Amino acid sequence: MVERSGDDSSVVAESAAVIAGLEGRLDEVTDMVVQHLLAEIAELRGETQLLELLRASAERNIDTVFAAIHHNIPIEHVEPPTAALEHARRLAQRGVPANALARAYRLGQQTMLDIVLNEVQLADLDPRRSLAVFRQLTDITFKYIDRISLQVIAAYETERDRWLETQNSTRALRVRELLDTETADVDAVSLAIEYPLHRWHLAVVVWCPETDQDDELVRMERLVRGLGETLGSQGRPLFVAADRVTGWAWIPLTVNSARDAVSRTRRFAEADKQAPSLAIGDPLPGVDGFRRSHRQALGAHAVALAAGPGAPRILANNDSGLSAAALLADKLDVVRVWVADVLGPLACDTEADQRLRETVRVFLRAGSSYKAAAAELNLHFNSVKYRIQRAEERRGRPISHDRLEVEFALLLCHWLRAAVLRGV
Repeated sequence: MVERSGDDSSVVAESAAVIAGLEGRLDEVTDMVVQHLLAEIAELRGETQLLELLRASAERNIDTVFAAIHHNIPIEHVEPPTAALEHARRLAQRGVPANALARAYRLGQQTMLDIVLNEVQLADLDPRRSLAVFRQLTDITFKYIDRISLQVIAAYETERDRWLETQNSTRALRVRELLDTETADVDAVSLAIEYPLHRWHLAVVVWCPETDQDDELVRMERLVRGLGETLGSQGRPLFVAADRVTGWAWIPLTVNSARDAVSRTRRFAEADKQAPSLAIGDPLPGVDGFRRSHRQALGAHAVALAAGPGAPRILANNDSGLSAAALLADKLDVVRVWVADVLGPLACDTEADQRLRETVRVFLRAGSSYKAAAAELNLHFNSVKYRIQRAEERRGRPISHDRLEVEFALLLCHWLRAAVLRGV
């Protein structure tokens, strides 16, 4: 018990006497506390082994606080029982919320105080003395619960972090094996990674810029969970950390929800300007679709990294021309030389040349229609015509002579940006 100046020694003695009577009924008190906890907190109900550990935790906690009161032991000298710490760790491994554990200690204290109050009433003390004894016992049990619950919650959180890291590492290993191996026991792997591989899948790559913050993966996983809710995912999305600032994710979908999943994903990501960047694959079915959609998302991610800071924050495999650019995103030295050969000085990294390149790209995509290009670029017909003429002058030859090469070179400039342009 915490020693306080001014405490009446007779109150201390009578408090110890009340508890001494209960120490002989430890099994009965423990049963009452455990039954109340199981009735009130559904998350604590489980397999026999976990229930036995719950009882052991409750028994050792009750016995410890009883001993502290009976023998006048300061609460700050009391250590949490081993069974209590192990029960907290086991709950963390089962994914039981921490608030269920915290509630267990509060409700356990309430139940025990009800039992203690009944014992105080049976002690046949005068009312003022009964009140003093009960106040003494309430104060001690509160301080015990306050001290011990902080320690068991800390043990829970430490174990939860360790367990999640281990589980994520194991899951990441199985996912990488699935991506690298053409044959797999779909049912077994689905069970191992806790993800329905028979569904349609939308794969995404999520990433943040390098910073000193430690919560990037948390932000990315939160984005993926929100995306899953928006798309009506058929099961929990799968998230795997590729590194500290990059995550791979898959959203399980139905055939119907897959149809407009990319456009809905883009709208969801665009709604939050501070959200991480996103590369999106196509929704595809089955294990093969799981792999192919991921490869597409990786390709879009590679384009974004090659393009550098000027890249769009959100890219999708079905963006016009992006999948073609992705095929060459790891061959930038070769692409840069080829683009310069095709475009000549028009491949220079200047704002003026960029405007000319974009005008020619839109013009060719519009079937060489000045009118259609002017409408898309919001320019006058004559302005488009002037820019086309100026681009041909910069290039040194007409764009119609090798139109296919020009169009592809412009597409690579559009997506890969400065990575394939010539410095000024």
